[in-house]
Amino acid sequence: MLTFLVERDLAGISMADLAGARFAAIRQSAVMYAAGDRVQLLRSIYLPDNGRCMCLFEAKDADIVARLNRDARLSFERVVPALDFLPGRLAGIPPHLARPSPAAYIDL
Repeated sequence: MLTFLVERDLAGISMADLAGARFAAIRQSAVMYAAGDRVQLLRSIYLPDNGRCMCLFEAKDADIVARLNRDARLSFERVVPALDFLPGRLAGIPPHLARPSPAAYIDL
C-alpha cells in the first residue's frame, strides 16, 4: 500500500460541512474497501486561515484515491504520492527499524 496526498481548496467552508466531507470520505472508503478496493483515509489537516485542506490516503494507486473523492462528491485539486514520516509508517521499513534509537536523540 502506498500513501497519497489529496489537496483541496475549502475556503469559506463551515465546520459542519468540513465534518460532513470527512464523513463522506470515510463512508466511501468503507464502501470501496468492502468491494475489494483497499483504500483508507489516514488523516486530514485543515488550515482555516486560507482554507487549504490536505488529506492522506493509503491505497494501491492514485486512481483509486481520485475515484473515492469523485464518488464521494468531494472537490479536490490533485492527488500526489506522499511519504508519511510518522514513526513506524515509512514504506518498506520494518516498524522496529523506523524508530530511532535513543542514541539518535543525543546532541553531539
